[in-house]
Amino acid sequence: MPTLKSPPPVSGPFQPQAWGDRRLEVILGNLLRTGVLLSAAVVLLGGSVYLWRHAHEPANYRVFQGEPSEYRSLSGVIRSVLNGRGRGLIQLGLLFLIATPIARVAFSIAGFAMERDWMYVGFTVVVLTVLLYSLLGSGIG
Repeated sequence: MPTLKSPPPVSGPFQPQAWGDRRLEVILGNLLRTGVLLSAAVVLLGGSVYLWRHAHEPANYRVFQGEPSEYRSLSGVIRSVLNGRGRGLIQLGLLFLIATPIARVAFSIAGFAMERDWMYVGFTVVVLTVLLYSLLGSGIG
């Protein structure tokens, strides 16, 4: 009587893979690529909206005018985007660009933890702490 053999394991891009360095590199590379492309798309959209509305206004370069105060906080940027302002979309795209490497470091912590590489988890937590302090906490005090 012939013995039944189990089918060979199916391999391909949609099969679960063991967690490893190569897989972590691919995920982090895709994260960076997606973040930069999303940021560029939002900035391009914001620039288009801004030019559509303000293309015929004369430029005044004699006096420097910084960003209005509404664009200096996350809530102000979101409020500006909801009002359909191009400058708000540009600011949002720049925030996405700033958030991309921070998200990469945060996902690196998760990846190193899944690999059980505790030394790199510790180093990456320190890097994330420094990044967040430089972004959020340097004005405190």
